[in-house]
Amino acid sequence: MRMQSRTSILASVLAVSLVGLAGCGSSEPPKNTAPNAHDVTAKCQKLEKKAQEKTGKGENTFVFAASTDPTSLNPFHTNDSDSFRIAHQIFEGLVWAKPCSPDPAPRLATKWNSSKDGKTYTFQLRKGVKFQDGTDFDSKAVCYNFEHMNNQPPGVARTEAASYEWKHIFKGFGSHSIYRSCETDGSHKVTIQLKSAFAGFLGALTSPAFAMQSPTALKKWDQVKAGEDPTSSEYATKHPTGTGPYKFVSWKKGKQVTLKRFDGYWGQKAKTPRVIITTIQDAQARANALAAGDIDGFDLVAPGDIGSLQKKGFDLIQRPPFNILYLGMNQKVKALSNIKVRKAIAYALNKEKIVKQTMTPGSTVAKEFIPKSVIGYNPDVTQYKYNPKKAKELLKKAGYPNLTLEFNYPTDVSRPYMPSPKDTFNEIRDELKAVGITIKPVADQWTDYLNRTSGTSDHGIHILGWTGEYNSADNFLGTFFGAQHAEWGFNNPQLFKKLAHAKQLPTTDEQETAYKKINEDIMKFLPGIPLGNGAPSLAFDPKVKGYVPSPVEDEVWNQVVVEK
Repeated sequence: MRMQSRTSILASVLAVSLVGLAGCGSSEPPKNTAPNAHDVTAKCQKLEKKAQEKTGKGENTFVFAASTDPTSLNPFHTNDSDSFRIAHQIFEGLVWAKPCSPDPAPRLATKWNSSKDGKTYTFQLRKGVKFQDGTDFDSKAVCYNFEHMNNQPPGVARTEAASYEWKHIFKGFGSHSIYRSCETDGSHKVTIQLKSAFAGFLGALTSPAFAMQSPTALKKWDQVKAGEDPTSSEYATKHPTGTGPYKFVSWKKGKQVTLKRFDGYWGQKAKTPRVIITTIQDAQARANALAAGDIDGFDLVAPGDIGSLQKKGFDLIQRPPFNILYLGMNQKVKALSNIKVRKAIAYALNKEKIVKQTMTPGSTVAKEFIPKSVIGYNPDVTQYKYNPKKAKELLKKAGYPNLTLEFNYPTDVSRPYMPSPKDTFNEIRDELKAVGITIKPVADQWTDYLNRTSGTSDHGIHILGWTGEYNSADNFLGTFFGAQHAEWGFNNPQLFKKLAHAKQLPTTDEQETAYKKINEDIMKFLPGIPLGNGAPSLAFDPKVKGYVPSPVEDEVWNQVVVEK
């Protein structure tokens, strides 16, 4: 997940309900006492180094609580972090994210090179690797996977809801995809050709969606026909098969997923023989389960629970920020199509206070729509420093001295970039009220909220965000502003053209220059207001050792031990 799912809901395609996400567990206002004082990345690196140390024999089982059930066990057909968390244990890709970083590092591929035009990538594959069903991992397996991904059956399998990662990154299926071919050169060398340059290709391959899956298992269990739902195939529910340190045992839907150690794993064997990922939707219930000893750890700690958990002796660790929380502005609303109004709203917001009051410790104020670690970050973009007086003047000049706006926000949910939506809403509402803007609050449950803000024009200003998947500005900017979207309500062909051009540049150096300029263009156009980069918190029993957080949630548990 790396990314928290906020794309088209598969339920709308299949006319079924998607499992709702959990609400925040504490009504106590969160306290971010020193958002800039925490070197989260440095702490992560210390945890990674410590995880390499030898440990004694631990418990037989590691129990981790997720906020919701996986949507599928086939990572190609998921894009939410709770599904990807399980995928990271079962599957591996050609590359993965470096510990404590979003950048790609060798995994099933040991080295690679690319052509100058950015269209051809050659990978040397790791030898001696087997899938969990005994199938050899080799060049034929790699090419089978890419052909399988590119040639999904027509219908649901090709929708953005079912195959978001491939459709967004490779722009389609079959002849419509930027993927051209995969060719073998012996048993452990492959060459992948693209139809157009894509400097972010390696980074994109860190996504679990593009993990290598057993061709034998796919042929036997994943024969999805045109129009069928690929997320509920026999393979996707009962037979996921990869090369990772854990293999699938069972999935009791709505309750838990159980995995066991894969003894034939090529790398460091899992230190804990069995893991259980249990579903506990309510954040407070997860905290209570940890206190009672029913679980060993959980994700998305409610900001208001952090202090009490620490006082009770539990360990809190944070992922390095790799997300963005923003205030979106729908320009289909007449007032919001006026740049003076959008600037007035920007000047009305005290972003430092919003981050301090409503986000977790370690979170930082955002200058633009990408985190600092993303290629193309521009530290010198236009800023709108907190200035209520200027906000009032701009509203008057725009002809809206007594502006009324609908303000949409979600309920019953906690996201890495938005741990307490109601608190964020309240703070922003109060700041806008102070400059004379009247707010009409509109609250929706998470899935309804996504459908309203991302799929219709029936919304005004709104809080939302994104967790990045890999180190590419396109993963943020292209997702938000690469085409017309109902969320933003504007048409800016010049911006769309610049983003499309930047994505197809052959080198990251060229992309960096282009995206820096685009970031400045976006902040002048001001379709929304970037607010903060969240540092999500996880909580663990102090007996848990070896858990290393990742900014893109590429967290593999083979080094985790629960001490006796």
